[in-house]
Amino acid sequence: MSERGERILIVDDEAGIRSTLASILEDEGYGVAAVGTAAEATARLGAEAFDAVLLDLWLPDRDGLELLSELEGQTVIVISGHGTVDTAVKATRLGAYDFLEKPLSLSRVVVTVQNALERGRLARELRQLSDRLARAEPLLGSSPQMQRLKAELTTAARSESRILILGENGTGKELVARQIHRLSGRRQGPFVEVNCAAIPEDLIESELFGHVRGAFTGAAGDRPGRFEQADGGTLFLDEIADMSWKTQARVLRALQEQRFERVGGTSTIRVDVRVLAATNKDLEEEIRQGRFREDLYFRLAVIPLRVPPLRERAEDVPVLVAHFVALFAHELKQRPKGVDREALRLLEEYAWPGNVRELRNLVERMMIMVPGGTILPAHLSAAIRGDGSARDGGARALWDADFPSLRDARGAFEKHFIERKLAELDGNVSRTAQALGLERSNLYRKMRAHGIAVERDGGGDPPHL
Repeated sequence: MSERGERILIVDDEAGIRSTLASILEDEGYGVAAVGTAAEATARLGAEAFDAVLLDLWLPDRDGLELLSELEGQTVIVISGHGTVDTAVKATRLGAYDFLEKPLSLSRVVVTVQNALERGRLARELRQLSDRLARAEPLLGSSPQMQRLKAELTTAARSESRILILGENGTGKELVARQIHRLSGRRQGPFVEVNCAAIPEDLIESELFGHVRGAFTGAAGDRPGRFEQADGGTLFLDEIADMSWKTQARVLRALQEQRFERVGGTSTIRVDVRVLAATNKDLEEEIRQGRFREDLYFRLAVIPLRVPPLRERAEDVPVLVAHFVALFAHELKQRPKGVDREALRLLEEYAWPGNVRELRNLVERMMIMVPGGTILPAHLSAAIRGDGSARDGGARALWDADFPSLRDARGAFEKHFIERKLAELDGNVSRTAQALGLERSNLYRKMRAHGIAVERDGGGDPPHL
């Protein structure tokens, strides 16, 4: 067994190449097996587990691309002495990690194998993490801020006290409310949610307290309100600050007395309800401006809980990304996409003005729109760097990087610039080449040199490289 414990299968019809590749990879500490035909490869893969496959496209008994299409879930590096950009694109779309041309650069083979295995490890970790998250509580994240929030809500949930949940839009205030309900002694009772901002002012009292027949035009019969529906359980008043002053007074009385009358009615209705409220506004400022009742505030804020914005817990971004990738892969009935390490770093550095909701929407868009199996920095440029609302983490990281030479720095900036321009032009290589003042063939060479994936082109077939 190798020191690394990772095993690689070499599939190539040339014995000399098999021997050379096996020798250098064994020197790197990998376990290696080598075969010369597709049939042998299929047999070995069916009987043994390999962490990566080096696959030649020209095999004596079968087309390598056809075999590649059957290696779902396997990390594959394609090698060929007759490669074209078209072949490379096909291989990438079939799930290949990279495409290496013969004659092979042995140092590049080693680096590519290392990177491919690293991505495979990350993919496995993401799948394992996603499996755990699918069975875990909905509040994802292990940052200090989230650990503190979870501890506070767990303690608060055991009480019967009212809780005011504070946080920006998209932070997950409703998830916090539902988690409190699940951990409370009322978990067997109903959880009833009211979005106070979504209900017209002339209907909010009827929505909360119900109405009797004839109470107003259109009231054809008696109807219970949300307070009644939540009897024995939890009532969640979301966006409480958007409630009118008049309705605030009725809610205050209901909280004080645990009783009320339906709109148009005279009979008193008693309920046993725990009220949770949430807002994205500064209620103390709303009180100073005369828009929110101070006495209602103190009734609601017996226990205030603050949900941190995503920008304050960037270390939770990878967990959330893994969760949403798995979620949308299931919904869209497709394989989960990988996330490039640099792309993940950009996501961690982004300011997320829309918080977790914005991240969720971005991952859904990437799962639908990214044609390959990996989300790259170029796919994110227009989404999180091109609108001016976020920090350009990629460029900043380049400025801060310690490059060993001017050539390395120039190469890094060139890659970053090409990726951004590609993203701005929706991946169209021909238009990108024109915008950069390059021949299309020259741009393809630069993309290959920098390891930038070719997603699509609007200017005819790519040139042979």
